[in-house]
Amino acid sequence: QVQLVESGGGLVQAGGSLRLSCAASGRTFNTYTYTMGWFRQAPGKEREFVAASRWKGTTTDYADSVKGRFTISSDNAKNMVYLQMNSLKPEDTAVYVCAAATVVLTSTTVFREERYDYWGQGTQVTVSS
Repeated sequence: QVQLVESGGGLVQAGGSLRLSCAASGRTFNTYTYTMGWFRQAPGKEREFVAASRWKGTTTDYADSVKGRFTISSDNAKNMVYLQMNSLKPEDTAVYVCAAATVVLTSTTVFREERYDYWGQGTQVTVSS
């Protein structure tokens, strides 16, 4: 089993920044072979892909809506994954959830939530206008 715990959410004004953290633990967790992702779900909307990190962080993927503003990174020694969010917009308001897949996903599957095996509880991000 793998446990994922997010932190770092909060209330921020438009144009501001936040850094989300995801702490991963578990006897089988292996950053070498896992894909780590961030998804978000806004009220009344379906969960959507935000960003992912593969191959120990050497390959990253982003949704078009956050590209250039968000950065996913990882500290493999600490089993931590981060999401740096800059130039936040009100439409970024959502619950952000960390996810882990036990394989290295491809560029065509990394966006698909059904490919992820473990999920955190999420952290709320609210961006005021």
